[in-house]
Amino acid sequence: MTNTVLVDVRDHVATVTLNRADASNAMSLELGRDLLAAAMQCEFDPAVRAVVLTGAGKHFCFGGDLRGMAEQGEGVAAFLNELTTNIHAAISSFTRMRKPVVAAVNGTVAGGGIGLLCMTDLAVCGQGSKFSLAYTGVALAPDCSTSFFLPRIVGHRRAMELMLTNRLLSAEEALQWGLVNQVVEDDKILSTAHSLAAKLALGPTGAYGEVKRLMAASVAGLEAQMALEGRTIASQAATAEGKEGVDAFLNKRKAKFV
Repeated sequence: MTNTVLVDVRDHVATVTLNRADASNAMSLELGRDLLAAAMQCEFDPAVRAVVLTGAGKHFCFGGDLRGMAEQGEGVAAFLNELTTNIHAAISSFTRMRKPVVAAVNGTVAGGGIGLLCMTDLAVCGQGSKFSLAYTGVALAPDCSTSFFLPRIVGHRRAMELMLTNRLLSAEEALQWGLVNQVVEDDKILSTAHSLAAKLALGPTGAYGEVKRLMAASVAGLEAQMALEGRTIASQAATAEGKEGVDAFLNKRKAKFV
């Protein structure tokens, strides 16, 4: 792995840190590859009995790397196909692995970051955390398992509201809607998540694995939905509408959709 994702294993807990703080942990091609490698390490390392997923710096994850997408020009569809292939494989691994996965949500979560949050088993966020889908704001479509997990967590109507209006949710609203399990003071996010993961690491990993297996079986179709997500966001990003949305966001102007 490069340094866009860090893995630190201590006392049977693997801390997986998205490590592009200067870009609000936006998902680049390198981060996608590294996240998949991190997921594989966590899944198959017998020393790991629980996982904490968090973001370096002020924010958990702003979603896809829009600047990286814009730089691809006509190659944006291929770029997104490669990115989503790796990210979706990582999500599948985290979802299917026997070890419990806890999200430690710092700052803002947007776009594909919401999908990373939704794929975890438990989630802790700070009082100042904010949540936004953001996709349609830049004329793109959901990826990173968002269209699969989000409606199952918050319900169809609320998921549609978040996806179509890009409404910003506060930490307390995220708790009420079921996106997170616990809201704590901002400086206690990581310690709280680690305490929870440490407790799980001392528990019956086999039984936890069976719970995850049964829950995964009850949501059959995840991989097929993510494959559809990947193709959809790739094709949408290559349209005039998608290019206008991304360019307007990067240049801080109002998009003009015709």
